[in-house]
Amino acid sequence: MTIKSLLLATTSLLAALTLPAKADPIVLRALMEDVPETQIIEAMLPEFKKQTGITVEFEKLAYGDMHDKLVTQLTGASSAYTVLEVDFLWAGEFPAAGWLTELSPLVQSAKFDLSPFIPSMLDLVGHSNGGLYLIPMYNYSMGMIYRTDLITDPKLAAAWKTVNGKELTAPKSLADYVSLSKFMKANAGIAGAAMQGQRGDPNAMEFSNYLFSAGGRYLDDSGKVALDSPEGKTALDLYVDNVKNGAQQGALSATLDDTQRLMCDGKAFSMITYWWMLPQIDDAKKCPAVAGKVALSVMPGGHGESGGWGWGIPKNVDAPTRDAAWTFIQWVQGKKISVARALEGHAPVRADVYSDPAVLAKFPSYSMAQDVVASGKAFPIFAYSAQYEDVLGTQLSLAAGGQADTPTALKAAADGLADLMKKAK
Repeated sequence: MTIKSLLLATTSLLAALTLPAKADPIVLRALMEDVPETQIIEAMLPEFKKQTGITVEFEKLAYGDMHDKLVTQLTGASSAYTVLEVDFLWAGEFPAAGWLTELSPLVQSAKFDLSPFIPSMLDLVGHSNGGLYLIPMYNYSMGMIYRTDLITDPKLAAAWKTVNGKELTAPKSLADYVSLSKFMKANAGIAGAAMQGQRGDPNAMEFSNYLFSAGGRYLDDSGKVALDSPEGKTALDLYVDNVKNGAQQGALSATLDDTQRLMCDGKAFSMITYWWMLPQIDDAKKCPAVAGKVALSVMPGGHGESGGWGWGIPKNVDAPTRDAAWTFIQWVQGKKISVARALEGHAPVRADVYSDPAVLAKFPSYSMAQDVVASGKAFPIFAYSAQYEDVLGTQLSLAAGGQADTPTALKAAADGLADLMKKAK
């Protein structure tokens, strides 16, 4: 080798050693519930990569398997999942455990506008443990879906007036709703309410609507357990009454899928359910027996159960990955993409999406849906929210099945909540 060639080789080697290595493209991975909402976003991910160069990959899983798989990653030194989809039932647990990045500094630095987000959604999944750990993603707040053709049926209207001395209308209170449910079962030949009474998540979420509609609540303004109250007893009495006298046979073992089938087949007058079930029930191809004959309303009494998911960032990721995850969250929850998602059936968390002309033109019911979301009240959000579903669901099943009276069941449910909240401190 000549001196000249040696010098050139040495120079090339030094240049290779001193030049910064080209950074690997960032790939974000998320564990997502295998539902239509995930599919809507997944179809838009190529556009995000085109704009930012960041790849986002979704691993889809059934809800029941998600929590444990996430916890395994979040408790390690690093996480395979670098952007998180978090259910509201975990929105107290994950921040309390120190697993999530506090997002307020990122929000402030990016001047990301939170004002369009519906306050009930930020209260449900955003604010926890003294900080902001999640950005609302989509909601599953609950309202009442009911048959308008039965409300306007002349024979039923006449029979109702004979019994009650007033016109047949959509119910305005929880007591009115249960009375109407029982009336429809006795006079219309179908279940008055398609109820999801299976113990745990189904009956705990359904009962929460009765509680809020009756003016009750789980916690008072100071955070003390307030479930065992006159309003709580009214709610549980009416819930049990409807299970026994208004609902379908087998309601105590029924799930959301069961209630959807009953409504779709025209075998129920009403169901307390997630507001976005309306387009599915009101679909002439899927549910020809009732399409065009159903409507959505806020829960009689004015408040239903809030539900929703949020986006978070694991605390055990490096700074470049954190920043990439934050870029994705801003993109996917910005107005442009939120409107595009809504046009595909997304359940928005932003008020400006519900009022968007294009969205309302395609889905007129979204104007009522916004009222359902905005008026929603939250299940207790703390480290043991998911466990409390089982505690509450057990007592609801005992009361509805006649194995406990309502005062006993209500007190046990309240005591169980107090015990878990003490454990969380």
